[in-house]
Formats: sequence, C-alpha cells, structure tokens
Amino acid sequence: MKKRLLVINGPNLDLLGIRERELYGVKTLEQIEEELRRMAESSDIELDFFQSNSESEIIEKIHKAYGRVNCIIINPAAFTHTSVAIRDALTAVKIPTIEVHLSNLYQREEFRHYSYIAPVAVGQITGFGHFSYVIAFYAARAIMDGII
Repeated sequence: MKKRLLVINGPNLDLLGIRERELYGVKTLEQIEEELRRMAESSDIELDFFQSNSESEIIEKIHKAYGRVNCIIINPAAFTHTSVAIRDALTAVKIPTIEVHLSNLYQREEFRHYSYIAPVAVGQITGFGHFSYVIAFYAARAIMDGII
C-alpha cells in the first residue's frame, strides 16, 4: 500500500528564492517540491504539498489529513512561534509530524527560539536550508516504514 506524506508550508514561504536569500537560500518552494517529488517516486510515497499564508487554511488541511495521511512535514514559518491552534490541530489528528525550518531558529532573534509545534512533533530539523526538507523526507520515510 502506498504511503502518503503531506508537506505543509506556512506564511511567506511562497516567496522563497526572492526574500532574504542570505537566510533562506536561493531555491524556490517549487524547486524544493520538485526535489522531494523525485525522491518520493523512487520510494513509492504519494506526496501532497500545501502552502498557505492563512492559519485557518493550514488548520483545515491538517484536519482533512486525518485518516488519509501517514506523516506530515510542516514548516509553520512565523506560525511556529504564535500558533497554539496549529499545535492543537496536530495534536488532535495524531499524525506523526516533523517540523522543519530552513534557517537555524536558535541563531536568530530570541522570539524565534520557542516553537509551539516542537513539543507535539516527532522531531525538529532546523538550519540546513533546503536540505532540511530532504532530511525530513528521509525521517518521514523511516517513520512510515516503522524504523523510527
């Protein structure tokens, strides 16, 4: 049976490749998605991508993943530090979740050091640029294969 992986991206990630390239790199979100799609094809994983600048749309996507998705990779972006609602949605659906960030949160402003998502995630990958998603993909595959 094919495994299903949902990748959720939060606010302003649609501007990757344009905004603050020194922090987030030069790859666009579409380029990151394409790289993960190639990886998924060779792993028999069905991949769904979602990006929104709206907290409520992200919550709805998490709700709709219940019973349909085996694992979630989420880059909540600025909602990392503010959204109890996204945390509660992830807690409610009980889908193993990996939190990712392109930049190292702990090398940035102090307000970015706290994540509402990390305590309910299997793990957090931060600071590896677009490779954070690649690492998260391998971790998600291991979770879905029962290795982690």
